[in-house]
Amino acid sequence: MSAPAVSPAASLAERTHLITIAVEDYFQVVAFRKLIQPSMWYRFERRVEANTHKALDLLDEFGVRATFFVLGWVADDMPEIVREIAARGHEIATKGYQHRSIDQMTPGDFREDLLRSKEAIEAAAGVRVLGHRVARGSLGLSDVWALNILAEEGFAYDSSFYPRLRSLSGAPERRFAHQHRHGDRVLWELPLSSWKVGPLLVPMAGGNYFRQFPPQWVERVFRDWERTTQAPFVMYFHVWELDPELPQITAAGPLARMRQYRNIDRMPSLIRYRLEQSTFTSIADYLGLDQKPVTTDEPGAASVSVSQAERKPITVVIPCYNEERVLPYLANTLRKVFESLESLYDFRPIFVDDGSTDGTWKALHEIFGSLPHVRMLQHPRNLGVAQAILTGIQEAETDVVCSIDCDCTYDPHQLRELIPMLAGDVSMVTASPYHPSGRVHNVPGWRLFLSRSLSRLYHGVLDHKLYTYTSCFRVYRREDMRDIELSEGGFLGVAEMLCMLDLRGKRIVECPAVLEVRMLGRSKMKLIKVIAGHLRMLVRIAGSRLGGSRGVSTGPA
Repeated sequence: MSAPAVSPAASLAERTHLITIAVEDYFQVVAFRKLIQPSMWYRFERRVEANTHKALDLLDEFGVRATFFVLGWVADDMPEIVREIAARGHEIATKGYQHRSIDQMTPGDFREDLLRSKEAIEAAAGVRVLGHRVARGSLGLSDVWALNILAEEGFAYDSSFYPRLRSLSGAPERRFAHQHRHGDRVLWELPLSSWKVGPLLVPMAGGNYFRQFPPQWVERVFRDWERTTQAPFVMYFHVWELDPELPQITAAGPLARMRQYRNIDRMPSLIRYRLEQSTFTSIADYLGLDQKPVTTDEPGAASVSVSQAERKPITVVIPCYNEERVLPYLANTLRKVFESLESLYDFRPIFVDDGSTDGTWKALHEIFGSLPHVRMLQHPRNLGVAQAILTGIQEAETDVVCSIDCDCTYDPHQLRELIPMLAGDVSMVTASPYHPSGRVHNVPGWRLFLSRSLSRLYHGVLDHKLYTYTSCFRVYRREDMRDIELSEGGFLGVAEMLCMLDLRGKRIVECPAVLEVRMLGRSKMKLIKVIAGHLRMLVRIAGSRLGGSRGVSTGPA
């Protein structure tokens, strides 16, 4: 079935198609929805600004005006890039605020998210937002209520339907641009385009489909569309698809990684070819809409007074080994942590480069060199994460010292709970994801089994009956750690520090915590070697207990 002729703006060329661009960052995508929650977005390296400029430059090269569907969170976080899109003559529409799918929202949630994003985008761009696209997934025939809300809120159009397979059975007219009526209001719906193969509709409008399918198929889709359909082809891509150097989210599964990264290096040339072969414009131009200016009041910056005298000085030790690509993620995380806790603590970071062979040492100085009270230490060779932590503790000038993972598998915001527990005669507070009140997210089952099995073994030979003995996320009393010497390297030494305090009769407490899977890079742990080392150390501890000795090193005589 061919579409009815739809030409709201008669002045446009007959075969003008619509190009739409999603303004979101690589860590906000559907492929990572189970791994990366919105509460974690602040940690990741921002690449959306640079990638949006790539899209703008590409459009300028061909003199094309496009519709940019902007995530409201991006508009709040980086309003300058939204202003740049408007300044360069393109339409700005909304993609929701927090990248949620329609099935995650009630009608009330949808309206709230919609208006929040509209307000953020209009404040950043200074022009009225007329269009909407759902941030994740697409609308179906059961989601028409969302179109009614859009009409009620004064939107001119939506572009959230993405017909596929038999999703439009009984309503084939919704495959093409059409008008949706709600009372006396009219809303244009401009679905993303699909390829009709027999009775089925195959999504082929851009993005992941352009990258996964052979270019010859994409070309055939356009030829078939122009031969059989009078409605415009509605195409899309994401600004992050113009970035061949996207950070690798290594915690994602193989299918998610394929969806995100496969053939991403060829996407710029695919878009450039399409712009050479076809004529495109924005949805607003196609519908003859005018994005009128809106007036917004510039909010004044709130003045926050922090009493420097009342803040407790705290050293934070961060061991680093070949973490050059992870450091921007760490920097974003630490910035938020230090800001959120600045009224309580005066943080003094010590970065210990544990003999890195990549650009970690240089990157540490470039990214963190301007922080107040920051110190950089370097091991001439790799001594292991425990020795790096111990080096930082021994070089600290404060009574309380924290250690955190460079990859932030434990959210450092949890220091808010850990630090106050170092009170009275407590020598160590250790984070405990295996505590009944703790949690683990996306950590492989085999790793959980091994960690919990080791915890049960330590539970049997140490005085302290803890749920977790191997966490690097801890708070220490410096005076109780000054004379400790480690005989074990790597991750095994982390457990050894706790064991030595236990053997000396020091008090250790654990704090329930949340452990996430590592998002960037690979773990440095050598699994078989670490397990064998733990078993060896457990035998030594048991021998010390049987021999009646206390307060001795767990290392060899």
